[in-house]
Amino acid sequence: MNKSEARARILELRDVLNENSRRYYVDNAPTMSDYDYDQLMHELERLEEQFPEFKSPDSPTVRVGSDLETQGAGENAEPSVRREFVQRPHRYPMLSLANTYSIREVEEFAARAEKTVPAGFSYCCELKFDGTAICLTYKDGKLLRALTRGDGVTGDDVTENALRISNIPHTLTGDYPPEFEIRGEILMPYDAFDALNRERAENEDPPFANPRNAASGSLKLLDPDEVAHRGLMCILYHIPAQSGLDFVSHYDALRAAAAWGLPVSDEMRVVHGIDGIKAYIDHWDSQRRFLPFATDGIVIKINEMAYQRALGYTAKVPRWAVAYKFKAEQALTPVLSIDYQVGRTGAVTPVANLQPVQLSGTVVKRATLVNADQMEALDLHEGDWVYVEKGGEIIPKITGVELSRRASGASKPVFPEVCPDCGTPLVRAADEAKWFCPNSDGCPMQIKGKMLHFAGRKAMNILIGEATVDQFYNLGLAKTPADFYDLGMSQLLLLEGWKEKSARRFLSSLEATKAVPFERVLFALGIRFVGETTAREIARHFGDIGTLASATKEQLLEVPDVGEVIADSVAGWFKDPRHLAEVERLKADGLQFSVEKPAENLSGALEGRTFVVSGTFSISREGMKELIVLHGGKVSGSVSGKTSFLLAGENPGPEKIKKCAALGVPVLSEEAFRALLPDSGPAVHANQEDIEPTLF
Repeated sequence: MNKSEARARILELRDVLNENSRRYYVDNAPTMSDYDYDQLMHELERLEEQFPEFKSPDSPTVRVGSDLETQGAGENAEPSVRREFVQRPHRYPMLSLANTYSIREVEEFAARAEKTVPAGFSYCCELKFDGTAICLTYKDGKLLRALTRGDGVTGDDVTENALRISNIPHTLTGDYPPEFEIRGEILMPYDAFDALNRERAENEDPPFANPRNAASGSLKLLDPDEVAHRGLMCILYHIPAQSGLDFVSHYDALRAAAAWGLPVSDEMRVVHGIDGIKAYIDHWDSQRRFLPFATDGIVIKINEMAYQRALGYTAKVPRWAVAYKFKAEQALTPVLSIDYQVGRTGAVTPVANLQPVQLSGTVVKRATLVNADQMEALDLHEGDWVYVEKGGEIIPKITGVELSRRASGASKPVFPEVCPDCGTPLVRAADEAKWFCPNSDGCPMQIKGKMLHFAGRKAMNILIGEATVDQFYNLGLAKTPADFYDLGMSQLLLLEGWKEKSARRFLSSLEATKAVPFERVLFALGIRFVGETTAREIARHFGDIGTLASATKEQLLEVPDVGEVIADSVAGWFKDPRHLAEVERLKADGLQFSVEKPAENLSGALEGRTFVVSGTFSISREGMKELIVLHGGKVSGSVSGKTSFLLAGENPGPEKIKKCAALGVPVLSEEAFRALLPDSGPAVHANQEDIEPTLF
């Protein structure tokens, strides 16, 4: 490879790795496996060593992957996490680990240690937990702060959410230091992960691919109560050697932390030499499948604190530790048949029924094929033997077909042209990957799905499940959510399986829905593309269901984060007389279809102007948005040609800055913004052209 070719490949690798790092850390929706990512990273490291003239301080080989949201959350991120947290500096850099899939490279690490470190040292071997990193600071025995890894130098402050994770102590016990920090991982156990994905499936939200993505997304939710509901746990594994605490070894430090009441793994072991390391790896390569949470490898650390301090760090990783990563498990099994499932929105999803096969500690019988395009990409034929993988991907995924085992004359499965539930011809928009059944109000699976969605915990929180909805539907007792409110005690007690206690609980939960705010009622109606966040924005913008129902598409587009697709969906939903009749029935049942009147504006200084807010300010970002609204302005979530200004605090999103430059949108500092308000100076500018923007 000549210099020109090397430079081109280096730039290509950096782009690919940076993009996938963003998808992994920020979006929690990676599109590349850990193994493939690591292999590309190693290729980049080799090229930069071979051609040092192309090294760069911005290369992913020397920068820690960042979870800071100033990079911008992607389309697959949960809407309720799309905000930037206050960012604070780490006392000590929070770096990543060098990793390998090769025992030979672990042997080389041990050989280097034996040449560098005086005789008699030991290793501490630990499980490598597959979650999201956290740094906790305790002062006077109380949790002071919790920061994410961020970019290694600065992290997002998630203290309020960390306080809702059940095994993170608010107050320590025993003989703890006056102030210290300890690092570890936030995990989502398998049971909590399965429950979360079942809930997401009921709401037709995309499932999380694995517990790591779910844990990372959950840690940055807007609502701390929802964080508590997600069932997260914490395991701590590192007190920085440079923190000055008087511990001889890493193992001693963590055992002391456990005595203070902190959650520390019981599975760490002190070993001597490469044979001890290999024995630990061999043990957990088989036993990890019986753990209640995900692990993806083993971490080997030089145990003595003095040697850790002496060996120090590179720009990205400690020299005294290495991670050995397990390879993802695969199984080969035949496809027995394919089902086509119809969801609440009418989306038709193909699911492969497999000959049961043991994989990563569980029996796999089914695997989603996602959509017709994915089936085509796999070149799947009837009766094919397929490779199924879990590893980090807890949801079984078909990764390929074993062509050598394909039966002679096997044909491709034919994706249905009509709905498998109601027989209506399927439709597919030009920009959609999925086929849909358009019979939204007559297809039994969609009807039952909508009732389940309405009853869901994030919607009306009615105490019924799928079996009860099936029972009501099959007996003709409920075809729409409004029918729930027509059911009474005497009627319920005649049904199979119903007792007085369960009937009272159901009826009490129905009564409680009358206090549910309008934004959740709007979400519960199940309008396509209207999630929790969008429902909240729409409800607050229009104030009541009557105003919303009569809104034009143009008026809907004035709502922050509402685009063409959502506006068309909402306007179309309210044109259907069946939907309007349903709303009237629910209003008669006592549900809330208006919001409390907002506080009167302080002024009209920002009337007619739309702001996008990015970065951190002297007050919270939500407070800054409220200030804009109180002075007559509007807030949008994304920069467009309709944006009047980008209000940029510290560390604004670079993509938003670039888009402003491309569209000619002025960028204001907080100081310049406050000068627009009547109590901030002698005058308020009347025209946008009169404002001197602060450019970045």
